[in-house]
Amino acid sequence: MAKYKETIDLYDDAGKQLKSGVPLEKISPLVNPATRKLIDLTKRTIAVNLGGIQESLKTGKVAKGYVLGREMNLDVVGNKDAIIAKIKEMVQVEEGDNTNIREFGGGKLILVEAPSARLEAASTYDAAITSVAAATTYALVDQFNIGAFDAAMVKAAVWGSYPHTMDLSGANVVSILSIPQNNEGLGYALRNIPVNHAVMMTKKNAMQGAALASTFEQAGMFEMGNAIGPFERAQLLAYAYQGLNANNLVYELVKKNGATGTIGTVVQSLVERAIEDKVITPGKKGGYFQFYDTKDPMLWNAYAAAGTMAATMVNCGAGRFAQAVSSTLLYFNDLLEHETGLPGCDYGRVMGTAVGFSFFSHSIYGGGGPGIFNGNHVVTRHAAGVAIPCVVAAAALDAGTQMFSPESTSKVYGDTFGQVDVFNKPIQQIAQGV
Repeated sequence: MAKYKETIDLYDDAGKQLKSGVPLEKISPLVNPATRKLIDLTKRTIAVNLGGIQESLKTGKVAKGYVLGREMNLDVVGNKDAIIAKIKEMVQVEEGDNTNIREFGGGKLILVEAPSARLEAASTYDAAITSVAAATTYALVDQFNIGAFDAAMVKAAVWGSYPHTMDLSGANVVSILSIPQNNEGLGYALRNIPVNHAVMMTKKNAMQGAALASTFEQAGMFEMGNAIGPFERAQLLAYAYQGLNANNLVYELVKKNGATGTIGTVVQSLVERAIEDKVITPGKKGGYFQFYDTKDPMLWNAYAAAGTMAATMVNCGAGRFAQAVSSTLLYFNDLLEHETGLPGCDYGRVMGTAVGFSFFSHSIYGGGGPGIFNGNHVVTRHAAGVAIPCVVAAAALDAGTQMFSPESTSKVYGDTFGQVDVFNKPIQQIAQGV
């Protein structure tokens, strides 16, 4: 028996229907097999930059600086087959388990899926990156017969400055997930993924990027206990309408307003659609002002989340700039509240997030562009999974205005994780998973 009475239709990033009559719980990260696979691979998969290791050793530039006089000229890429075989042999737990290694760029980059057994026998997801880093280090030492006095350079080329730093700074092994010590609270791991990573993994497709970020963010909501009891439906609705283009709402709002529209016209379109779908109805009048009522605040919030996404695409898409995303998050919802008398997206928390986000991303503080933020950041953590997907859409539509471009911070994620369907086409994969 279905857990929730409503069903949704899922559409892709071109407005084409993928599945109709989908029970709401079928998109849940707890239920949908494609989402479970996405999260499983996020935890288990590590990218290793063999070309980067070779260059680091050749120039002596390891971890966070140069070690002059300790350069090593090793043909790492030329010996990739032997090195990959050694890594696999050491990382796998038993023959035929789900250890898997893919090659990219002629073997300069490899993607290693550590076996599930390693994570099941561990308390955290650290086990993936530590096992792969250790295996890569030993494979190189073994393949090139490195002596005791040179092995430290190989280790530094792989692991970066760890353990001198808490994280693997300057390493040539990377995970989508940050180290657990950087997660600012319980359940924040999947929200601690920079915007630019999602942009590159989805090849700068705004809707696919938003879907990927929304999947990470909403799975994080489940992990931190924010989707228990009646709140589960609230999170699933926001995920469906904003992240997965349920009922083609985001696509149609963007299509209607894309050519000549503004944030204000997206507000108009959203309110018209909400009235048409009977999500809101005219309530009392106060002078010239028409208040609206809703019998389903959770569904209204999902519509507001979809509208916020559409307004971001219309505004940031028109200017080809990511920087406008914070003011769009703020003023779309400010206008929406003034238009309806109902709360904006996430009941005001998106507006609150936007104020701090404007200041920290490009105001007088100006510490960094939108692309390096994540849902774990002190500024952007407050909205329940519905702000960061909009930032990803904005950064995907950006034409190079950021100080920290996706190419400069996250190219390796596009070249490796971005070649895997579950990461680069999440909308289609999740629809198939229902």
